[in-house]
Amino acid sequence: MTAENLPLPVMRGSYAHMTRTEKRIADYVSAHVSEVMDQTISELAAAVGSSEITISRFCKKLGFSGLQSFKIALAAELYTQTETVYQDIDAADTNEIIVQKVFRNIMDGLQDTLKLLDYAAIERAALLIRSARRIAVYGFGNSATVCRDIETRFLRFGMVVQAYSDAHQQATSASLLTGKDVVIAVSHTGATLELLDTVRTARAAGAAVIVITSHAHSPLAKLGDIVLHGMGREVHYSSEAVSSRLIHMAITDALYTVIAMQSPKDYRRNLQKMRAVIAKKRT
Repeated sequence: MTAENLPLPVMRGSYAHMTRTEKRIADYVSAHVSEVMDQTISELAAAVGSSEITISRFCKKLGFSGLQSFKIALAAELYTQTETVYQDIDAADTNEIIVQKVFRNIMDGLQDTLKLLDYAAIERAALLIRSARRIAVYGFGNSATVCRDIETRFLRFGMVVQAYSDAHQQATSASLLTGKDVVIAVSHTGATLELLDTVRTARAAGAAVIVITSHAHSPLAKLGDIVLHGMGREVHYSSEAVSSRLIHMAITDALYTVIAMQSPKDYRRNLQKMRAVIAKKRT
């Protein structure tokens, strides 16, 4: 079983960090959805060779109050899902089919993320960022492109913001932070060792941490004061988290827009200043 084929977005986002027993439950649910909808907690526990308390803990770990609320979410997802949305790339695909699959997977990832996002967390993140003395943005690889985009966009608010993709620069930056500063850490897997070390250093210095990741139960998510969880459906022709990079950019765009709408006059004034200066550089 692969995470992309699981029926609920929250299951896909948590699968990589599930225990062996939890994965067995998730795999069973995916393969026997119709049966699960009619099973009691005792019957489900017997079917997967586990206990009722383990089933209950599995549901609660995914954010549900119990099996019943899990089944309600499962039914709602199946009702709206008229076809298999995840489509991997095949060597025999034409260029037209490849493009269609890439776009479809991105669109499905955005829809999944809307179901996963904690809107109260977006609000808390916006308040933290607005009150920060300075903002340090950390990420590696594809996530570093998201970090640079955050730096470029949040600079328009007149904020002191800088993105770092080098491990030594991250460590130096993190060690100099204070309780008045905020870190935004971006990682698809949430398991990059250098990034985890950097975030631990930042936390020890007193900085608040906002995490953007595809895996809600990753080591990085556990270090965050606020976690913004977005799930992209990756195709297996590439090891790069292409879809998730765009999903994470969409999350930061939403956060950026929320902040802009909280101070619309300041935002418009800054944009006018920026455009006036840039206009002088055009021929």
